[in-house]
Amino acid sequence: MSTQPDTTSASSPTPISRRSFLKTTAASTLFAAGGLGLAACGQSAPATTGGKSLSGEIVIWDRSGDLFQVFDATIASFNKKYPDIKVKHVAVDVDAKLPSTLTTGVNVPDGAFYEDNNLPVLSSHYYDITDWIQPYVKDIVPFKLQVNTHNGRILGVPWDLDPGLLFYREDLLQKVSIDPKTLETYDDLIAASHTLQDKLGPKVKPIHLEQDPGLTQLWVNMFANQQGVSMVDKDGKLQIDSPQYLNIMNFLKKVRDEGIGTRAVYQSPGDVAALDGGLEIFNPWAVWAVYGPELLLKKTKGLWRAMSLPAWTKGGSRGAVMGGSSFIIPKKAKNPHLAWLYYEHLVFSPDGYQAVYGPNKIYPGGLNTSLPSYTPALSKQLYQNSDGLGKQNLWETVTGTVKDISGNYVYPSWYNQAIPYFGANIQRLLDGQMTPQEVLTKSANDIQTKLIARS
Repeated sequence: MSTQPDTTSASSPTPISRRSFLKTTAASTLFAAGGLGLAACGQSAPATTGGKSLSGEIVIWDRSGDLFQVFDATIASFNKKYPDIKVKHVAVDVDAKLPSTLTTGVNVPDGAFYEDNNLPVLSSHYYDITDWIQPYVKDIVPFKLQVNTHNGRILGVPWDLDPGLLFYREDLLQKVSIDPKTLETYDDLIAASHTLQDKLGPKVKPIHLEQDPGLTQLWVNMFANQQGVSMVDKDGKLQIDSPQYLNIMNFLKKVRDEGIGTRAVYQSPGDVAALDGGLEIFNPWAVWAVYGPELLLKKTKGLWRAMSLPAWTKGGSRGAVMGGSSFIIPKKAKNPHLAWLYYEHLVFSPDGYQAVYGPNKIYPGGLNTSLPSYTPALSKQLYQNSDGLGKQNLWETVTGTVKDISGNYVYPSWYNQAIPYFGANIQRLLDGQMTPQEVLTKSANDIQTKLIARS
């Protein structure tokens, strides 16, 4: 699957990658078992790299596991274009190793995979690729371009897009005569949840309520992005204590108070049991939650479907992003221009993005847990229909949301450090210990005094 999002629990000071997070669940066991071309853009290699030599060696860092294998398989097609560029592909714990490596400048790689929420922290150490990436800028999803832009310069190569969707049990909705098309707003979702509970029994608590503070913060920011805001605006001003975030807190409180939510850590054993047992029926989450129906759920595989998120107001936006990752080229890389050519191939060339997302040895049906962020790559279906979703055309469903995703989104440099405040306070709301407004006011005050004022 695609990498899982970075998250930090309140008890853990260091980020946990999306991949690492899954290793703490049943997912690890199951997982272990298991366009416009370059010429069309008018770009030759010498033009994009200022006429520099097209030979040499580059060291590329990626996390070990499935994505390492997927990216590794693209090197052969890259070397057909650039036979004199040797790619030394190294599996490392990027979250643990990259910060100290960039700070010390010792044994710096030429390129590395990195989670979007981590990007701002080390941005002063990234190579400025603004000029190189210009031929592709107009075709990059605005959200991804924004999170890779710092002080007006583009410092990262946008990779995957992780749109939000509403996953639901189609058979149970049919059983109680609920048409998914009527789930237009979050109020509709609450009403449908009551209908399901009334007809299927009190043990049914249809809506997922996330229990991990780090994932909670990421999840809530998906809902915020859907409303066109983020934790800070482009000038760094806090936006947590705002009507948009209050909408989210009120929704979560209502689900909790009305007893229609299953509170569990994403795809933990308890969550899987509730999903497979017909107790948890709705999950508004990123596209990468398809991993559950595909590989974790045994009894209900094929019974799940996905659709656009409900809107916050009737007729409102139903598109949002939850998580994502990019590639960075360090300032002190030995061959930054050659690393750019590799990422240019991987992200913007049909040969590259088809090798990543299309059927391959690692994923016979293709990589369906995210999307390319380069819009020409979205013009043709790259992965097969989903077995976990009863052969639903997930590609068509998720690409249909992209046009509605707000590009007005900023990750603050203190994003991970805010989890013990914001993510943890949302959990206190779900514990019944705080009101929606108290969560926002206290979180904003804590972040302002303990993170922003001290930075």
